[in-house]
Amino acid sequence: MSEYSVSSVTSAAAKRAVRAAVLAARREMPPAVVARADAALAGLLPELIAPGAALTVCAYVPMAGEPGGPDLPDRLAATPGVARVLLPVLRPDRDLDWADYAGPGTLAPAALGLREPTGKRTGVTGITTADLVLVPAVAVDRRGARLGRGGGSYDRALARVAPGTPVIALLYDGELLDEVPAEAHDQRVSGVLAPSGLRRIPG
Repeated sequence: MSEYSVSSVTSAAAKRAVRAAVLAARREMPPAVVARADAALAGLLPELIAPGAALTVCAYVPMAGEPGGPDLPDRLAATPGVARVLLPVLRPDRDLDWADYAGPGTLAPAALGLREPTGKRTGVTGITTADLVLVPAVAVDRRGARLGRGGGSYDRALARVAPGTPVIALLYDGELLDEVPAEAHDQRVSGVLAPSGLRRIPG
């Protein structure tokens, strides 16, 4: 069992405990290790894209210390087969709007330490157009249960994803756990991309 594993009791306290442990471990990672891990993740992005594709991908701008690094949108946009990248915009009600990514000069500082695209927004239904969704996560378990930062924004957004659309969480190695606390409203992912490789999670 992982050092972060918890009992099957699903509670806010259990989520906080796992979240705190994983985030503390991330903060302890040396910068050089983080840089290598983010570069490895970037190198694996083509594994998510079928040859000859022209995909719309919903992704995100990693915060400091989040897997993928600050250059993730640029690396994704440069990946062959990606035609369009949509990034989230946090609404006042904590739901997620979406807007096209048009380069690093089009990102602006936002609440909670986020950076958001400044282009025209698609509305909350923008995620329904995605062929692939990449999401941040603190941890994921082997059933696909995803533990986020506790705001609930991604659970609301992921509930709109079209059936059959791959939803892949980006993690550092060691953050795919045997079990994470999960509740009925928590949305699951269909795979995990970590520096060590891509792991698909059967539905």
